[in-house]
Formats: sequence, structure tokens, C-alpha cells
Amino acid sequence: MSETITAAPRPAARPNLLLLVLEMRTYLALLLVFTYFAIMAPNFLSVDNAVLISKHVAINAFLAIGMTFVIITGGIDLSVGSVVGLTGMVAGYLVLDGIYIGGGYTVYFNTIEIVAIVCCVGVFVGWINGILITRFKVAPFIATLGMLYVARGISLLLSGGRTFPNLNGDPEYGSDTFPLIGSGTVLGLPVMIWALIVVTLLAIYISRRTPLGRHIYATGGNERSAALSGVNVDRTKLFVYMFSGLMAAIVGIIIASQLKASHPATGEFFELNAIAAAVLGGTSMAGGRGRIWGTIVGAFVIGILADGLIMMGVSSFWQMVIKGLVIIAAVVIDQFQSRLQSRIALAQETEGGR
Repeated sequence: MSETITAAPRPAARPNLLLLVLEMRTYLALLLVFTYFAIMAPNFLSVDNAVLISKHVAINAFLAIGMTFVIITGGIDLSVGSVVGLTGMVAGYLVLDGIYIGGGYTVYFNTIEIVAIVCCVGVFVGWINGILITRFKVAPFIATLGMLYVARGISLLLSGGRTFPNLNGDPEYGSDTFPLIGSGTVLGLPVMIWALIVVTLLAIYISRRTPLGRHIYATGGNERSAALSGVNVDRTKLFVYMFSGLMAAIVGIIIASQLKASHPATGEFFELNAIAAAVLGGTSMAGGRGRIWGTIVGAFVIGILADGLIMMGVSSFWQMVIKGLVIIAAVVIDQFQSRLQSRIALAQETEGGR
């Protein structure tokens, strides 16, 4: 008489299902806020409102893409909002006044040259952040917090606290196309949306298909192990802060072009929206985990939430409270997801060792 021994069923299905729900939280949040405001907010589904929301999302998404790379390495960049203000002021200064080189001569630039110079300014600020963090071993929070004040102060000094108005450019110098960056369209889509598509595809390619992308994740996962395996950790960190500065410069250019004016206070609290979009999109504040596409979805959640609350007449004070709660909830859920993943991995190792 033979006995048949059957294995007991594994109880891991429920945690895995919960983990799947947690990993899909950004998409569920997007579906939730979109459905809610589509029902509750008047004219939310109109074409004009969709275009307006896409513009607002684009501004936040540029910063959030740069912030995602920084956070994946285990850092933070609190200076991006001030860099937006600084680069916007530099753009306004170049459009209106050019650069005085002495002897009664002033050099004026066309739109492409202005964009290139302003982008270089953003990259340079990011390079300074990276040098402070890698060479002088300043904590990212402190280095970028200091740069927040420095960049904002320089923005105020450029104009004495005043606005650079009427940035229409001059046809004689080829700068009259500057306003088209923020208000122009190509094939029915705003120029900034096309720019966001290009930047998003580039960031996804870097993160998924290049050694640099693997180095970014390795640095955030375990910096010491990454260094021992041959990753140039300092160079990787330098890149992500320079890239973040470039994204801030692009936003500064877009806003100055949209408004046809530059103000030194532009970009205040933009860093908070960028962090919120990245974290809501699944980027771990502990580093080593995050996806560009998730960040884009997170930026849509933040953008739809902000515009929907405005359309419903919610006070700006309550909007700040709600955004803060969203950030806290996203971090709490991320920590819960990390603990759950560790618990499942430990259970699988234990079962495999039997």
C-alpha cells in the first residue's frame, strides 16, 4: 500500500497580490483623481482644459524627471525651484539687454543662442551642487539648500528685484521667436509638450539602455558595493545633478517665454511638486528604485489634482495641505512596499533553503 504525499499550498499569493496593487498605486491614483474631477469639476473634460493641464504637467514633469535621477542615487535637489527663477532671469536679461563687452559694444543673441546659454547656466549650477556633494562631501540636503538661497539671491541681484518685462525679442537679432517656445504649436501640440516627449524618451533610454543608467541605480542601491564593482560614483552623482540643473533651465526658459516676462520669484516651491511627482511615481527616497514613466504619471496626478481643486474653487491654503498629505501618503506607502518586498524575499529564501 503506497501513500501519496501532497505539498501544502503556498500562502504567498495574497502578499504578492498586495504588492502588485502597491506597485500600480500611481496608475490607480491617476484613475481616481481623473474620474473624481471629471464628475465633480465643471468643464474638466473640455479640450481647452486638457491643453492647459498638459502645459502645467509639462513644467512639473521636466523638474520631476531630473529629480528622479537624483533621488535614485540617494540624493535630493532642493535648488531646482530657485534655478528656474535664476535661468528665467538670465533669459530675460539676454533678450532685453544682451551682454555689454565694453567700448560701447553690446552683444545680442538669437533665440537658439539664448536657449543654449541659459541651459549652460542650469548645468553649471548643477555642476556646483555635484562638486559640493562629491568633492567636498557636503550632504545633498545642505548643499542644495544653500544653492537654493544663492540662486534666488542672484536672481534678485540681476534686476534689483524687478521684473524683466516685454520679452518679445527683436527681429534684428533673431530673438523675436523666443515667445514661441512657450506659446507656439507644432502639429497641434504645444512646443513644450514635444520637448517633454523628447526628454522623457531620452531619460527612459538612459535609465534602461545605457551603462550610465545602471550606474545610477547601483549608486543608489549600495554606493560602496557600486564603487567596489567599478562604478565611478562621483561622476555618476555629478551627472544627475547637472541633468537636474538642465531640466530646471528648460522650465525657466518655458515660463519666461510663456509670460513674456521674467520675475526673480518664479519657481518658488517647484521643488516640492517635483519631489511629490517622483515619489508618487514610485521613486524610493532611500534610493536605488524608480522609473521615469512612473514619474510622468505622478506628474499628471499632481497636475490634475492642482487644476481640479482650482476649478472646484478650493482655497489655495487647502491645496497646500492636500499636496502635503499626498507626499506623506506616498512616502508611507513606499516604506510599506519596501518592507513587504523584503518580507517576501526573506520568505522565499527560507523556503528555498529547506
